[in-house]
Amino acid sequence: NISIFSSCCPSCPCCCPSPLFSSPTTPSQLPPATLLPAMPTLNINVGVLGHVDSGKTSLAKAMSTVASTASFDKNPQSKERGITLDLGFSSLTIPTPEGLKESTDENEVQLTLVDCPGHASLIKTIIGGAQIIDLMLLVVDVTKGVQTQTAECIVIGEITCDVLIIALNKIDMLSEDKREAKIKKMVARLNKTFEQTKFPNPTIIPVSANPGGEPKNIDRLLEAISSNLRVRERSEDGAFLFAVDHCFPIKGQGTVMTGTIVSGCVKVNDEVEIASMGITKKVKSMQMYRKPVQFASQGDRLGICVTQFDSKLLERGILCTPNSLSPMKVIVCPMKRIKFYRGAVAVKDKLHVSVGHLTVLATVLAMFTDPDTDVVREGEVFNPQKEYRYVDKWADDTSIMMCVIEFQREVRLQPHALAILSHLDADVHSNSCRLVCSGRFQETCSEADVNDFLASLRIFKTKERGGYVDRLHDERTVICDGMFKKETNLDIFNGLRVVLSTGESGCISGAFGKSGKFKVMIDSNGTGEGTDTHGLKPETIMRLEAKKQSKKEKKNATPTPTLPSAPPSFEASGRIQVMLTFKKFVFDQTHKLQQ
Repeated sequence: NISIFSSCCPSCPCCCPSPLFSSPTTPSQLPPATLLPAMPTLNINVGVLGHVDSGKTSLAKAMSTVASTASFDKNPQSKERGITLDLGFSSLTIPTPEGLKESTDENEVQLTLVDCPGHASLIKTIIGGAQIIDLMLLVVDVTKGVQTQTAECIVIGEITCDVLIIALNKIDMLSEDKREAKIKKMVARLNKTFEQTKFPNPTIIPVSANPGGEPKNIDRLLEAISSNLRVRERSEDGAFLFAVDHCFPIKGQGTVMTGTIVSGCVKVNDEVEIASMGITKKVKSMQMYRKPVQFASQGDRLGICVTQFDSKLLERGILCTPNSLSPMKVIVCPMKRIKFYRGAVAVKDKLHVSVGHLTVLATVLAMFTDPDTDVVREGEVFNPQKEYRYVDKWADDTSIMMCVIEFQREVRLQPHALAILSHLDADVHSNSCRLVCSGRFQETCSEADVNDFLASLRIFKTKERGGYVDRLHDERTVICDGMFKKETNLDIFNGLRVVLSTGESGCISGAFGKSGKFKVMIDSNGTGEGTDTHGLKPETIMRLEAKKQSKKEKKNATPTPTLPSAPPSFEASGRIQVMLTFKKFVFDQTHKLQQ
């Protein structure tokens, strides 16, 4: 059932000479003839995700014809531990499917396989890898079904892509006499699980990567991928943005940064900026899977070589057009709650925000909704001129919430980026979803502008105060008490309207003495007969005068001993209530009150 959810080791990007910018050693499993294919014009990224030890890397190896930097667990720590610790990239070419022939004139398209780790502690790496993919290949161990990280991968897939295919792996582990029945049973279970997701009735292909032996049904899997391929809208326009996933030196050439172009295009000799450091470098050379290129655009997998840069200063990050990314400290965005997250979400919570390969700790400063409907609609755009109602806790039955989020440190990210919020400090062994919500930035500000930016946000809390009419001053004025303490500065409340329980309304017109009492000028008696010509209703005046007379009589009467009792209610005491309702804007440093 998908509702069942269950220390990242440091690793260098590549511990062997790069096959991108040097003469590679041919992997024994790959035929030499496939190492220098003609480059197709269209590249599509296929994410290979799943629970740890489901056979993702073996399956990627069985499908690939070209191995690239750090593919197939080349890292020594991966070999030592027997699991994938970092993103791996490899590729293959397939005949251009009918559905893509409008997108390319070539006879073949290239598939880049993004092999993501499966261990719970490496969720940041998984999220980063998933944000550059066009299609998700979810690998499920046929002997175990949906496991904790399988479920988290499904959630990530719902956020980041529109197409998902399931590779039901390790069918060779099933005895031949029971294989067909067990596969059929697992397929039924998976279909039932996926009914409640974005991917109902997914394509499920039973396969066997069978490392060391003969893989099974790889052709069927590639056919399924081919028939389901979709290309997101791509453009060479806009600022160049490159998600760097590995960075390493090549002796005699420079530093190579490999990654995926998120937007725009790049040419040899272009100036590019390392966003996190503010350093500008010139592109010396570029390659796509060992083939030199002069130009690349959105969606392409690329290696960029620059000079005079220490690769130890960058593991993952962003290359971009110089000065194209603004610094961000606070963001405003509509967030969609992940339905499998069962924890509370409240103001002042600290969450991890993942945008591409960057993950930074952040604080929820405020949450808010439309004041008229108390909801945020799908696709709603934040309007800086509009007033919104503050919410301190995100209710479980509310799908979307506008949020103000402050990063722990200033970062530089692309506008309207996809952010995934999570509790990465949660126990990795618990059967619970750590992913909280996701959404795209709509408004941002730098650290220098935080105070002014927050003060401009018209997010208010509705406040109420109650008191009572102490006595009648004249037919249009009453003296009230019980609403303020004696030390309260009543100047900030002057002019605010109050309503009496008898129907009249008026404005606070200042303090009366120094004990917290205040005057109210009545300008409407609530009868609808006018506002300026009527004061208190005759019956209200009679009631207050009768109360005044009663006080005099009690004062002159002989006191008699009585037992202590609870204070009478307003109704029992005959007091007339006074109610004040106003708005307090949460980021307004002037503390001005409005109604």
